[in-house]
Formats: sequence, C-alpha cells, structure tokens
Amino acid sequence: MFAIDDVLIDDGIPEALFRCDLDACKGACCVEGELGAPVLQKEAESLREAASLVQNILPEKNIRYIRRNGCLETYQGDIYTRIMEGRECVFAFSDKGITFCAIERRKPFSCRLFPIRIKKKFGLDYLVYERHAMCRQAVKKGIEKGVPLVDYVGEALIDRYGLPWYGRLKDLLANSPITYARH
Repeated sequence: MFAIDDVLIDDGIPEALFRCDLDACKGACCVEGELGAPVLQKEAESLREAASLVQNILPEKNIRYIRRNGCLETYQGDIYTRIMEGRECVFAFSDKGITFCAIERRKPFSCRLFPIRIKKKFGLDYLVYERHAMCRQAVKKGIEKGVPLVDYVGEALIDRYGLPWYGRLKDLLANSPITYARH
C-alpha cells in the first residue's frame, strides 16, 4: 500500500492492466453481486430523477419495481442502487444478450470506478482493486491492448480526486519499476 495525499492505494492497482470486454462478460457487473452499486449521497437525488427519465429504455418490470420500491436503498448506513430478484440493478436492461446501463450518463461514481472500490482505512479513502471472475476477459484485453487500470478508470479518478492528484499518481507510476500483471 502507498499513499498520494490522503488517499491510500492498494499495491495491486499500479501493476494491473484492464479494459472492459462487454462481448465477453455480457455486462455481468450490472447483474452480479449481493447489493446494487454503491451511491454517494450527492448522487442520490440525480439518480432518483434519472429513474423517471429512462422509462422509455427500461423493461416494464423495472419500471414497476422502481415505482413500488424506489431506485435506491440504504443498507448499514450506505446507499445502493436497488437490485431486482437478487440479481440485476434496477437500471439494467438487455439488448442482444448484453446488459447495459440505462443511466449511462448519470451512472454512479462507483460504477465508473469499477473494478476499483473505495474502502476506508485509518479514516482515509483506500482504493482497492477487486478482482472478479466475470472480469477475466477484461484483464486479458487490458494486457493485449496495454491499458493500465489507472488509465481505464482515469476519468473517474480525476472526477473524485482532481487532475493534479491524478497527475501525481501517473508521475509516481511512470517513475517506479512496475511490472504489469500477466494473469
């Protein structure tokens, strides 16, 4: 683990290569998991608004579910998108066998940062690379294309921590003897 400013970073992040491969995973990250996507408090109202704006995209069962239950839930003090039938996010829809997000332009920060998750350690943000079986092809594609994970999620990191912070991260990585993971 290392730190940039007040952000702790898991040792696995700098060496990881990653590029999502929807053709391989079929959008599994919108379907798999015990809870929906983590949502920041400041995103909650925007997502509630988005739920009414994407009704022409969502399947009828999702629309009915959102009307009955809302699109968000709180679990142990944290906010998440709701999931339906213990599976997909209420904002998920399928097209030709691939699951997509109906709120692509407003999707929660946690979705844009995935497969990195923000945990708390010593009261600080701790960036952790969550490795999932559903992302094996994304790792392979990242290796093939030479896409570092920090570049893949670069926009999300900049949105959260700012361009100067991201620049320091990139400088640190450029000046360290990183060998990229080949798993």
